[in-house]
Amino acid sequence: MGKIIAIANQKGGVGKTTTSINLAAALGVLEKKVLLIDADPQANASSGLGIDVESVAIGSYQVLEHSNTPEEATMATNAPNVSVIPAHIDLVAIEIELVDKENREYMLKKALESVKDKYDYILIDCAPSLGLLTLNALTVADSVIIPIQCEYFALEGLGKLLNTIKSVQKIHNPELDIEGLLLTMYDSRLRLSNQVVEEVQKHFNDMVFETVIQRNIKLSEAPSYGESIINYDATSKGATNYINLAEEIIKKNK
Repeated sequence: MGKIIAIANQKGGVGKTTTSINLAAALGVLEKKVLLIDADPQANASSGLGIDVESVAIGSYQVLEHSNTPEEATMATNAPNVSVIPAHIDLVAIEIELVDKENREYMLKKALESVKDKYDYILIDCAPSLGLLTLNALTVADSVIIPIQCEYFALEGLGKLLNTIKSVQKIHNPELDIEGLLLTMYDSRLRLSNQVVEEVQKHFNDMVFETVIQRNIKLSEAPSYGESIINYDATSKGATNYINLAEEIIKKNK
């Protein structure tokens, strides 16, 4: 049975989409069958894997409102063993449309029942908010990865997210686990980066991934070519970091 992992943080710019794309690609290279679901209206995870977002006719929006099946929405990508259910700007409207639906938090869970056994890992790239889209992702997920930027306001908002996770555990998904906190955009030359790493490790010790994602120019360039870091430059620091993260997750889930 596949493991469903949501990648969530209501703060923007912390490396959620970068992690979604490159963790998916790294798991794929390590011969795991991966489905990436783009649940962010900005659709960056889709375009970052070479999908022409404008031409998406069936995507996560249709899957969430149950007008199409996940199988119909799934597209191949240029990353080995990685498929994607892409997003489209239409997804913005889903929050309003789901508001008066019964069991609205379970729409994604219900939709994914038919595919969850067909993949080793299903990753969900969440929107930078704690709205209904993210709630749907947390309700279906087995665990959540929380990317944290090694910057001054890193821990701001983390308490709010952890409280949301707690209430999801209590009400919607008692099985939800924290896969780990992932430190991103780390620059070893900056004292601040090192302080953030120390502080997060001190507060959350075992919950923090050993792998730290370093700041890397190649990581920032790859999406503009519609490629994962593994495709774009397999020898880069960014590629090594994400392969290490994928190995850490596989080992943890044996």
